[in-house]
Amino acid sequence: MEKLSNNIGFTLIEILIAIVIISIASLGLASLSVTIIRENSTDKNTTMAITCAQDKMEEIKKLGYPNVTSASDEPYGSIANYPSYRRTMSFIPNNPAPNMKIVTVTVFWNSNTHSTVLKTILAE
Repeated sequence: MEKLSNNIGFTLIEILIAIVIISIASLGLASLSVTIIRENSTDKNTTMAITCAQDKMEEIKKLGYPNVTSASDEPYGSIANYPSYRRTMSFIPNNPAPNMKIVTVTVFWNSNTHSTVLKTILAE
């Protein structure tokens, strides 16, 4: 009978070290995946808020300079297609010059913890 060589295969220590290394790498990838999912959700909310603000800006531009006369506040649940968002509109007359208005649209979400702001200038 031939004696088996001790150089064939892996030792138990080598296998355990490999398992530890693979586990650490897997935990790092899992953490990275969770972060990516969280950031994608934040990006989606930001994109929706910007779209909501752009919709209001288009309405304001369609109204024109003389018809933008009062600020507005649309509470949560009152904006069609954007129930999780709140939107405000304000303006500053005769700024930056006479017969011009700076119009600001702000959209809030997550109970006002996040917001985005769009500004434009309307002229007569």
